[in-house]
Amino acid sequence: MPRQDFPENSQQWVCLQCGYNMIGEMPDVCPFCGAHHDQFMAWDEAEKAYRVTVHPVNDVVSQLLSEPKLGLEHSAYRIETADGAVWIDSPSAFNRDLAPVQSILFTHHHFLGASNQYRRIWNAEVWLHELDAKHHLVDLFDIDRRFTEDFSHRGVEAYHVGGHTPGFTFYIYRDVLFICDYVFLTSSGLCFNPYGPESETRKQAQRIYQIIGTKSLKTVCAYNYVANFSDWLPGFERLLSVT
Repeated sequence: MPRQDFPENSQQWVCLQCGYNMIGEMPDVCPFCGAHHDQFMAWDEAEKAYRVTVHPVNDVVSQLLSEPKLGLEHSAYRIETADGAVWIDSPSAFNRDLAPVQSILFTHHHFLGASNQYRRIWNAEVWLHELDAKHHLVDLFDIDRRFTEDFSHRGVEAYHVGGHTPGFTFYIYRDVLFICDYVFLTSSGLCFNPYGPESETRKQAQRIYQIIGTKSLKTVCAYNYVANFSDWLPGFERLLSVT
């Protein structure tokens, strides 16, 4: 698939505080975190300053991280399926020399990263739940598939649960759970993502628990960590038991 260059006048800015990508004219503040525009970097300068590095998780899954760390650094993940490569979420930095993927499946709308640019050079399909695709943060991003139900795509199982955001979706591929930022890892253990409706986040975590209880899982790929499922599960169960 041919790769394309971007016009010199393409306007896109990356917030160095959170990693959110802003398309079009530079705003005064980041619409995601509120940082002032002196914390923004043009996309082409960011491409020179930040490299997206690939860290193997197992023989078919890799974690994608920026070096140096870019903002909040929400990890993305690459899956080599039998039917083509898929990303779960997208890096905030754009690096045109990354290996292409056929699909980018998002957990939610907070970290669309540079997905619009990767979509363009690879003709990749971008998937996001309809409830999150309606959010104003998504207005200038191209979403090819707005789904409303659970589905399977190239062997990747998608489960919409809501909670943290109305459209939050987690994924499973073989024995790997992609929980992303639904659950944070802190110095004192696991905690639910606090940026969202607490009661709904906790309620929908019960559905996550029911689904993963039917699977044979080995690995958890999360917001900024990778863990053995057997080590992670007791911490998740403790979260569910807190009232």
